[in-house]
Amino acid sequence: MPSNEGLITLARRFRVLIAGASYGGLSAALTLLDLSRGKLARFNYDSEIKPPQYHIPVDITLVDEKDGFYHLIGSPRALADEQYASDTWTRFGDIKALQSPHVRFIRGSVSAIDCKSKTATILDSVSKTSREEGYDFFIAGTGLRRVFPTVPQSRTREEFLAEVRRYTADVVNARQGVVVVGGGAVGTEMATEIKLLYPQLNVTLIHSRDRLLAAEPLPDEFKDRVGAVIRETGVELILGQRVVSTTAVEEKTGRVWSLTLADGRVIKAGHVLSAVSRCTPTSSYLPPQALDDEGHVRIQPSLQFPSTIANASHHFAVGDLAAWSGIKRCGAAMHMGHYAGYNIYQLMLAKCVASKPAFQELQEIPPMIGLCLGKTAVSYHPVDGVKDGEDILASMFGDDMAYKVCWNYMRLAEPWDA
Repeated sequence: MPSNEGLITLARRFRVLIAGASYGGLSAALTLLDLSRGKLARFNYDSEIKPPQYHIPVDITLVDEKDGFYHLIGSPRALADEQYASDTWTRFGDIKALQSPHVRFIRGSVSAIDCKSKTATILDSVSKTSREEGYDFFIAGTGLRRVFPTVPQSRTREEFLAEVRRYTADVVNARQGVVVVGGGAVGTEMATEIKLLYPQLNVTLIHSRDRLLAAEPLPDEFKDRVGAVIRETGVELILGQRVVSTTAVEEKTGRVWSLTLADGRVIKAGHVLSAVSRCTPTSSYLPPQALDDEGHVRIQPSLQFPSTIANASHHFAVGDLAAWSGIKRCGAAMHMGHYAGYNIYQLMLAKCVASKPAFQELQEIPPMIGLCLGKTAVSYHPVDGVKDGEDILASMFGDDMAYKVCWNYMRLAEPWDA
């Protein structure tokens, strides 16, 4: 029947289960909340799309191992700055945009899904029990399993802040300096953030290849500029050398680490951080037929599972777990989450009023990146080329490694019914 806002409220209620409540999962949930209430999705910038005419009741369940949203981009600073870290982890219960009677959180993990029966097995971290959960639509957004210190290993805000205190103490007390091993995106940002926060420390970044970010499909001009900027921050950069051994040595001033490089050089450090990328998809709960050789979900442009999977149209994957072109970034994850939420709404509408779904579909995403390197940033986009400077830092990251950029983009501080 018509609502007070002129919307037509449909009788059928849909259940949406989302595994993973980071950038992609939250964006999908927020898109569904907006559309189901007859509003344009908060991420929509397409003037051709009109507000929905129907209010479709939806119940959203988010399952995540953590008790809150963690700003992953900020890890290089969060793990060395307790005050900043406190801002980057927000309990789900404290996020106003998600305080809806139609949204619930389960701290735990999805251990299996049955696409044919549309049932998930969920292991609850609090009760330590396993249960079955039925759904109408499922979104896989659990991302990649990353090792410390690329990301914190904590599952609760309290554990996270304790982890930060231990990490910070190790860095601050490293009288013989800090060595970061691995010159990917995380290593470059980690080394420069430590140097920015603790300028009195000697910071060294060691990378086995002749250029930084060797694994990324980015132009040499960008990689060389990143190297130049890192040196300008005061970080010592050693390229083309592999660390062949790391040994703890007890000295009068305490324990130090002795690193032997491939060319025979020996470097001593008060603390060593490994930023060597070891990321594995968290897709063991998904049907193997939906995955590529690396364990990513082989999505269609609509974000749906491969058509060979049972009920493929009801199953979606977003973010780092999805096999799609482009470098893994939070911006891409939010974009995918928006599209998945929009497409699910289209399918729900089609089931209620016999309309034809009008999907939003992903286009090929070219390689692009932005790195926060101390007081400046370096970016690459295929149209704009390589850019760097304080203005790039301000526009891409602000003064908090893009925490407010992402928080405000998702409008997490706005009440869900505003």
